[in-house]
Amino acid sequence: MDAIKAAIVAGADAVYCGLDKFNARNRATNISFENLQGILRLAHQNNCEVFITLNILIVESEIPAFISLLNKLLLTSIDGIILQDLGMFYLVSKYFKSLKIHASTQMTTHNAGQMLFLHQLNAQRVNLSRELNLDEIKTLTTLGHQHNILTEVFVHGSNCISFSGLCYISSVHGGNSGNRGRCSQPCRDRYHTTAQGKDYPLNLKDNSAFYNLDELANAGVASLKIEGRIKKYDYIYTVVRSYKEQLKRYYKNESLSTDNSDLYKVFNRDFSDEFLKGTISKNLFIDNPRDNSIQHLADVNTYSDAEALNQAQMTLYAEKDAMKRAVEAKITQLSIDKLPLIIQVSGWYNEPLKVKVSGAEISFEVESEVKLSNKGTEVLDSKVLLTRLKAINETDYYIEKLDLSQLDDKLFLPFKALTALKKKLLFILNGSKEVPEQVIVPSIKKQHIEATTPSLVVLISSPNEINEVGDTVDTIYYQLPNGIKAECAGLISLFKENPQLIPWFPAVLIGEDYTAALEFLQELKPVCIVTNNTGVAYEACQRGVDWIAGPYLNITNSYSILALKEQFNCSGAFISNELSQFQIKTIKKPEDFKLYYSLYHPNVLMTTRQCLFHQVTGCHKYMLDRSCLQHCEKSSSITNLKEVSFLLEKSKGNYHHVYNSQNFLNADIVKDLPNRFDHYCIDLRAVKTETEVSVDKTNIIKLFANLLTNKPESKQELMKALGNTSCTQYKKGI
Repeated sequence: MDAIKAAIVAGADAVYCGLDKFNARNRATNISFENLQGILRLAHQNNCEVFITLNILIVESEIPAFISLLNKLLLTSIDGIILQDLGMFYLVSKYFKSLKIHASTQMTTHNAGQMLFLHQLNAQRVNLSRELNLDEIKTLTTLGHQHNILTEVFVHGSNCISFSGLCYISSVHGGNSGNRGRCSQPCRDRYHTTAQGKDYPLNLKDNSAFYNLDELANAGVASLKIEGRIKKYDYIYTVVRSYKEQLKRYYKNESLSTDNSDLYKVFNRDFSDEFLKGTISKNLFIDNPRDNSIQHLADVNTYSDAEALNQAQMTLYAEKDAMKRAVEAKITQLSIDKLPLIIQVSGWYNEPLKVKVSGAEISFEVESEVKLSNKGTEVLDSKVLLTRLKAINETDYYIEKLDLSQLDDKLFLPFKALTALKKKLLFILNGSKEVPEQVIVPSIKKQHIEATTPSLVVLISSPNEINEVGDTVDTIYYQLPNGIKAECAGLISLFKENPQLIPWFPAVLIGEDYTAALEFLQELKPVCIVTNNTGVAYEACQRGVDWIAGPYLNITNSYSILALKEQFNCSGAFISNELSQFQIKTIKKPEDFKLYYSLYHPNVLMTTRQCLFHQVTGCHKYMLDRSCLQHCEKSSSITNLKEVSFLLEKSKGNYHHVYNSQNFLNADIVKDLPNRFDHYCIDLRAVKTETEVSVDKTNIIKLFANLLTNKPESKQELMKALGNTSCTQYKKGI
């Protein structure tokens, strides 16, 4: 609450905050719905908008509570909601049309097709991926303006090393999914010292675009996002005020300030704008996840001796304390308390019921359209009236006193008449806005599950693996690289020579690589594709290409499937590997739609645009360039202080990945959920982890085929052939 007040006092044009549920800062002290109305009043009085973060993946059992919350939000004056889950986009855009939708950073939006995909789901603002440079931001923003979509860019605060929405490290190790707002931040953990002498090899500096506001404005960006949750009020005030003053200079055509010293006086991990500048280098890392403000003081000043440095540090501490007190004095003057009302009810037999409302900022009177009677089902007494008028307490007001001294005894009013009177009251208390009817979302019909024999599909990523797999399986997916542009011509030839291959598009395709992906679609004209990128999904739909939603689209509920099928003509989808048996079981499959599940795969924990080897094994290049993406091929590992190891891999044409040391293998789901899935996928790409594979690819396929047909001892034989695997997510869920 203090952080929200500090943002308002400092001049924020909007605050985004989470309620008790469904937001991506589960560890934060979130606000209750009871406090929301007061926050809205305070913010709107200060020309500040309020956006509610509902930006996590939703599982099937939570959907009724989610719908109930949306209905309650309809009764407020919130300015927008921020979403990640495709199913919730579908629900809100179809049934709650008055709510403005913003697409969360968790959507990993980085190409034109993704913007158009979100536009079709009625997103009005898109938080772009944090990894984009100014040219990429300008391109997407220009496209957005053509379709009435605003863009928002992250300008200050903690940098994640992984693309948001594609980080599973906290989920796999501890069951705390970043897609559920429970990230335990293992990227900030200490690891055994690397060959480069680094203890925090995944830890990035904070982002700061303090000097880039003119470039962002010229790019057409509508909103600048400061990461502020789980931060103290003095931090919020200092950062928001600094950026507000910088913006004022820009609007006045004055030179932007070159003094960011105030930003260094509150929590920071040092600052970098390298993602924005497109100059991603080893300088983006810092080998200390803690507050850098004291260290910065020593770095930028020359002190004669240790005593002088100590004195400067004490002065900074005193300045921090003084700033906290000053901000505290400002925010204590602000109140979000609901406003008290005195409700005076009067009436006599055969006369209308009159209700007079009075408070510090409001006074009015309404009366019923039906006259009072001496017959009915519920006599109008204090208990009945407080029950019927309790909706007032969900506005910016609350009933402090109910005065019935002018109401005659034993009178009745029909329920409909009392409801109409309540609506009159709420209309005025809500600022003369109609009170919306409660939205009833039709339930999804439970499909009759018929006995099916699931088929086995295989994922590979190199021409050599085509021969290794041979004709032992009917369907072969072939993964395309992130850097598809350089390999596009060769890939088209490969697919034409091997028509049995089905293209598998990666989750991240930026700039010219996304354009090349569209050229690939145009030239190859595939019958079917699998895509983990919604931009490619949008284009497949437009071109009439049959497409399947890959596992990194994070499908966790029935409404996500409906969104894909109804809005984008999707024919099938992989269900997220983060889900437990029970969470999967409750998902309903529509007719003429196929469900897929990845049974076995190297477990990707992170995908990053940064180089992972600067901090670990070293690299002769200071800065990444296009050739790094195309040609670099490295692998290494890091081990945390709990002796858990992670594989770092950079393959040719791809971004850097962090893999779990053990491959994912879920041999139980075939028996646990019979007839649930139409296809099971096994990933046989040559990613070397600690999983010990004792047979070749042909025999691996045979072992999985035996598992699907329930041959005796098939699970035991499979587990023996694939030693050292894990499926913790299936056991814990999200």
